Amino acid sequence: MNEELLNTLSRIVANATPLVIASLGETITERAGVINLSLNGSIVMAAMVGFAAALVSDNLIVGMIAAMVAGAVIALIIALASIELRQDQVAVGFVLTLLAADLAQFLGQDYTRIPGPQVPNWPVPVLDQIPIIGPIFFDHNILVYFSYALAIGIWFWLFRTRPGMAHRAVGERPEAAFARGTNVHRLRYLYTTIGGALVGLAGAAYSLHFKPGWSTPPSMQGDGWIALVIVIFGGWHPFRVVLGAYLFAALRAVSSDIQKNGLIVLGQTIEFNFVLLNALPWLLLIVTLVLVSTGTIERLLQIMPRPLQKRMRSVLRSDSPKALGTRFEVD
Repeated sequence: MNEELLNTLSRIVANATPLVIASLGETITERAGVINLSLNGSIVMAAMVGFAAALVSDNLIVGMIAAMVAGAVIALIIALASIELRQDQVAVGFVLTLLAADLAQFLGQDYTRIPGPQVPNWPVPVLDQIPIIGPIFFDHNILVYFSYALAIGIWFWLFRTRPGMAHRAVGERPEAAFARGTNVHRLRYLYTTIGGALVGLAGAAYSLHFKPGWSTPPSMQGDGWIALVIVIFGGWHPFRVVLGAYLFAALRAVSSDIQKNGLIVLGQTIEFNFVLLNALPWLLLIVTLVLVSTGTIERLLQIMPRPLQKRMRSVLRSDSPKALGTRFEVD
């Protein structure tokens, strides 16, 4: 395979990693019936906190832990507001995303454009020598490898374990789960906090490697909204969520390449408007949301032959957890 193409695919995997981690964290949260709409602000705040902590301590682990704590605290506020104060999750999350993003820029003023520690590259011995696969997937850093393990671990947890079944139950039918002895509120607290911690780790992934350092406005601004859409695109399934993150990263890579070199068609270079190219991934995400929310995908499936319908429905199905965003009241 062409070396330039291999490098491009490798960059796509690396650049998608923060989105993968954030989207999987939100998948955990939403599978428990809670919407964490603060993702954009959480990622920005965690990026600032993670970079500042790593810089001051000169320790990457400290930076990552600090970022995870920041993300977990913001998520915990949403769970607390919903469960104890009976406030709307969407409204609280929206306020928190604005507050966290602005607060991060205010508190991070002293750390702007300062070089700091970065997560080093760590090729996996032997695996990085496998033709094609090695350079694409195994010549990265520990955060990329963690994203692989995270996707597999969440899938196994949700669909192959009894506690994972209870996890899904509190997001689908909390009343039935409660009747079987499950503490719905405790599990929602737990999985919202874990999901928030992963969102925080995604923030650290930006500022400690993929977009190293801290700047105002933050370079990762807007990626939290993208992660929320990727969860919907992925149908709340870990593997499809990862695929969605990779597809979005690929769109960004294509957009960036066209900006630099133009689009060559039949030997002719076609120039594109810079703003339009930046908007292209967002437009495609909007189209995806429209297709999912209007039932268009289901209508398209009905046109297909029945044997193919069943297979494609299992791949394209994107039903949200039935109790998503609702409060559970104990009588």
